[in-house]
Amino acid sequence: MSLTDGHGPKKRIPGLSPPTVDTLGPVSDGFGDIGAVSAGLAAAGYLADQAIATSVYLARALDKPVLVEGPAGTGKTELAKSVAAMTGARLIRLQCYEGLDESRALYEWDYRKQLLRIQAGQVGQAGAGGGAGGGQDAADQGWDAVEDDLFSERFLLPRPLLEAIRAPDPVVLLVDEVDRLEVETEALLLEVLSDYQISIPELGTITATRIPLVFLTSNNTRELSEALKRRCLYLPLDYPDIERERAIVVAKVPGITERLADQVARVVRSLRALDLRKPPSVSETLDWARTLVLLSIDQVDVERACTTLPLLLKHRGDLAKATKSLSASGVDR
Repeated sequence: MSLTDGHGPKKRIPGLSPPTVDTLGPVSDGFGDIGAVSAGLAAAGYLADQAIATSVYLARALDKPVLVEGPAGTGKTELAKSVAAMTGARLIRLQCYEGLDESRALYEWDYRKQLLRIQAGQVGQAGAGGGAGGGQDAADQGWDAVEDDLFSERFLLPRPLLEAIRAPDPVVLLVDEVDRLEVETEALLLEVLSDYQISIPELGTITATRIPLVFLTSNNTRELSEALKRRCLYLPLDYPDIERERAIVVAKVPGITERLADQVARVVRSLRALDLRKPPSVSETLDWARTLVLLSIDQVDVERACTTLPLLLKHRGDLAKATKSLSASGVDR
């Protein structure tokens, strides 16, 4: 993303300078301290441990992105959503995938509107010069005016990164599954997150007027660059332990008993200990718990667990392996 377009440097659009420790303002919006963050996330429905609450607090205090890395289904995306809900900020999400390029991540020009503008300009020039013989100079001036207008603000289509950088209101930017990006696009993301600014050759450099809270999630399918990691606070997330998962189930599933929630958490932990293609996620645990309540099951036995296993496991081999394990060992482990 060059700062010039071949005709010399472009103007700089004013905004905040990159944050430093010396320029940090007071932390607010539910970020009074780590305990306030933990309580705020709990009120938004996310039960955070000390490490999670500390990372979220520091992200706001230091204006640094958080790289949340761990297996699929451990609550990485939900964390960003809950922070947005806790603060009342607008959530802007960039879903990453192979082949994602600058036009989908940063911005692109509205080519259809630009074409209509060119056609309208041509009609206007023909009408103005029809009886006057304005000559080539008038035509050139008319085209210069059209060309300047074509790459103005009204023809710009902001994508998630630019939208977050330009936002005047509080924003949480979620860059989901960043490990699916190609190396070139990761470098582009790194440039944006380094200074919270984007250079558009036709318009200049757009600098953030308000630093967004940024969460990057990774399922660790590939190693991210050291440069990107260096820019971020690192938060590894694994599946919750029994106590925390039981608390999550109780908080998220209306009508469930403590005993059933404890059984659900224990069965799920035993399944994750198996060599499965895809261990059950937290969201699948909640689906299973809701199903048990819906079926008026207040105690899980082997038969009921095996019957409802497809709520937790989505591969035939995993189902067979889990059924064999539960039948041999039971559910109270």
